[in-house]
Amino acid sequence: MTLTDSQKRKAKALKPSSIRPAKELCSECGLCDTYYIQHVKEACAFLNQQIGELEEQTHGRSRDLDNPDDWYFGVSQGMMAARKTEPIEGAQWTGIVSSIAIQMLNRGMVEGVVCVQNTKEDRFQPMPVIARTPEEILAARVNKPTLSPNLSVLEQIEQSGMKRLLVIGVGCQIQALRAVEKELGLEKLYVLGTPCVDNVNRAGLQKFLETTSRSPETVVHYEFMQDFRVHFKHEDGSVETVPFFGLKTNQLKDVFAPSCMSCFDYVNSLADLVVGYMGAPFGWQWIVVRNDHGQTMLDLVWDQIETQPVMSQGDRHNAVQQSIPAYDKGVTLPMWAAKLMGVVIEKVGPKGLEYARFSIDSHFTRNYLYVKRNHPEKLEAHVPDYAKQIVGQYDLPDS
Repeated sequence: MTLTDSQKRKAKALKPSSIRPAKELCSECGLCDTYYIQHVKEACAFLNQQIGELEEQTHGRSRDLDNPDDWYFGVSQGMMAARKTEPIEGAQWTGIVSSIAIQMLNRGMVEGVVCVQNTKEDRFQPMPVIARTPEEILAARVNKPTLSPNLSVLEQIEQSGMKRLLVIGVGCQIQALRAVEKELGLEKLYVLGTPCVDNVNRAGLQKFLETTSRSPETVVHYEFMQDFRVHFKHEDGSVETVPFFGLKTNQLKDVFAPSCMSCFDYVNSLADLVVGYMGAPFGWQWIVVRNDHGQTMLDLVWDQIETQPVMSQGDRHNAVQQSIPAYDKGVTLPMWAAKLMGVVIEKVGPKGLEYARFSIDSHFTRNYLYVKRNHPEKLEAHVPDYAKQIVGQYDLPDS
């Protein structure tokens, strides 16, 4: 039911910014910063996990639990690896996401784009905006590795009178968006998603940078990449790499947001189109087309990209099984051993879609244990069936 003006005023009046119904599991998606907080009990990914129902609403079907590819990657019409033939300068990868958004705006398909710039004071402090020009879209390029209240701009959308919108976001934001989609009064909503895992608040990000990078103050962006290394790009253009196995896990175990430790939507199941990296060869982007809206969006930049089929190589199972107790105990290897292990695994370890499965398995087993230990009352309802299928492949500790 659409909110009346009086209901909106009441919700706004009763909503100090400190109210977070999900409490410690809040991912700060921004919904509770708007009068749509009235829907939070149904919409919040951490109060009401409903990916299956929303997949049916958005894509026309939910996942086929007899199909392991559906367990992992969600509903899709197709996947590929891609990269722009002429990358956008300053983009984190080659700029596919920014290019799609600009095309949609320039062609009048949408009147605005919800994306995330950064504040003038801090390159890592997210600032959600409704971009109305290509320049404003380009100002949002590069991922912000912190919790971001993207949905805090929802009130502006309605107040602006916009009827055609593109939203760029991550899984928890998009689940809440889909749950209130019918309340927004839009004629067209397009959703461009990115995979997301292990976000932090700003203080947590600083701890990660200072614990991991040789020069935390000059890091422009970073990513956990398919070569089993974290890649830090610095202001001078240099790239620093740190092997996964050399991270100071004992110091970083508690740095990630509880919401991320309780998330089972790494692949952004409810977006129309997903652009990430984890299912593609190193240097390429992984694209998942989930529905016809997604195909329409991809077609806009088809003449700007080169593509190749997705591939899968190796076996992730042993590596995942070994990672479960290692993470649990906060094992940190000496750097020489971590580098050696990284070289070996890069040569013989999982690649392409198998690397994506490795990453999903590693995080889902960890997150299942987190929910079981910290929120056992939520375990059955909160963990989706597809995630239970994935976790069930491994031996987990009893407690």
